[in-house]
Amino acid sequence: MSEMMQAAVLHGVHDLRVEEVPAPGRPAPNEARIQINKVGICGSDVHYWEHGRIGDFIVESPMVLGHECAGTVVEVGSNVTDLRPGDRVAIEPGVPRLSTPLSHYYMKRGEYNLCPDIFFFATPPDHGSFCDYVNHPADFCFKLPDNVSLEEGAMIEPLSTGIYACRVAPIVLGDTVVITGAGPIGLMNMLAAKAAGAANVLISDVVPARLEVAQQIGATRVITGNPEELKEAARELTNGRGADVCIEAAGHPSAINACIAAARPGGTVVLIGMVPNDTAEISITDIIVREIKLRPIFRYNNTFPTGVDLMASGKVDVKPLISRRFSLPEVPQAFEYVIANRDTCVKAIVDVK
Repeated sequence: MSEMMQAAVLHGVHDLRVEEVPAPGRPAPNEARIQINKVGICGSDVHYWEHGRIGDFIVESPMVLGHECAGTVVEVGSNVTDLRPGDRVAIEPGVPRLSTPLSHYYMKRGEYNLCPDIFFFATPPDHGSFCDYVNHPADFCFKLPDNVSLEEGAMIEPLSTGIYACRVAPIVLGDTVVITGAGPIGLMNMLAAKAAGAANVLISDVVPARLEVAQQIGATRVITGNPEELKEAARELTNGRGADVCIEAAGHPSAINACIAAARPGGTVVLIGMVPNDTAEISITDIIVREIKLRPIFRYNNTFPTGVDLMASGKVDVKPLISRRFSLPEVPQAFEYVIANRDTCVKAIVDVK
């Protein structure tokens, strides 16, 4: 009889159960068996719980949720030399399967997040990490130094979106950066932008409580969802030019246009948020005349080592973003809490072990 473990399994809309499921067996030669310690609740987890799907990703059979995670190595495969039992690791949830020549093409280009066949925790049909144990490729497990906690390690995943946005833009020393959306991803982008050397970071949202958090962690200025005010504030700080980089993390057509309006001629708008109905009206003429660069990003790649270093050095402090902690048996209640406190809950963390 196979070993069993506890896991938070989504069976359908609003049907999340903590139950016994088969535990993974011995790790493969290039894998590590990891006891999961901490998992963050992401907006995508909540979206699957509320709607059973995100775009074309549909939950058609029971699925373990969770992908923002860190844990402790308990066993390694025969080919693994850089990890050993007892190591604490942050786990990158997306791993290219390299099942086709096209997947190899993107991997070799350093764009493995774009591989057409990629395993990603808690993206149908792949199971996630709200469970006691996972087996995971050792190359996608990153050791945490002693001064980085497992909770911080679990938050390297959402921070990675900000790191990737900073690289893609890119943000350079002295830039003025505008961010629309002060949810978890917007706030992580703010921390990353400051670490990258931005002189000014302006952030907007329609929820005052989120902007209070942004102020606490160092926003230069907060704007309560007024696109014109956002544009004017960016110009005031740049002698009339506008923002060098604008990051759209709200997922709303009006926020996209607010970013475009706030950007200086030649500036960059990084698109992160998914908009309802997948459509937004923008002025192509304005983008061409002012040479605004639109740079969409999908997740991230090669960011976890940087996230570990930023936390270890003290350049990024994610601890103020943790709103509440839950145990694994409390995961269904944790999802209810996140929904009931959307305006004030930045990040809920589940303590699995």
